[in-house]
Amino acid sequence: MKQQWAIQTPRLRDFEALTEVWEASVRATHDFLPDSYIVLLRQLVISQYLDAVMLICCKDPSSKRIAGFAGVAAGKVEMLFIHPDYRGQGVGKCLLLFAINELNAERLDVNEQNPQAIGFYFKQGFEVIGRCENDGLGQPYPLLHLRYKRQKPLARS
Repeated sequence: MKQQWAIQTPRLRDFEALTEVWEASVRATHDFLPDSYIVLLRQLVISQYLDAVMLICCKDPSSKRIAGFAGVAAGKVEMLFIHPDYRGQGVGKCLLLFAINELNAERLDVNEQNPQAIGFYFKQGFEVIGRCENDGLGQPYPLLHLRYKRQKPLARS
């Protein structure tokens, strides 16, 4: 039986746990990033990035451990990270659908060098609308700009 995930709003006291989820997720999926860059980004995540978005998370109902989280700002999913222990269990889909349906997020950026994430977003109905050579800090990690394809209502005959 598949786990039912509930969306929660993390608190300030959860920021350290969110950052740990972020780091575990990045280390599992972003093998193209050097360790020094992950360390730099980790500091930015906890000191700036988490405060800059509307955060949502899913916690494991038995352990109360954060399984994954997302951050949304201005109609864009700015972050979506799942702890490796919870990948493939529907956490990412739950968070993404909430971001789309409840927080009106229709756009996101994804590292071009992260094919698993790209495949996930395509499966959820996103399409590429652009590309840039550098990430948000100007480093040479290309980003794909994605947009959610809303289903158009069928025309009545």
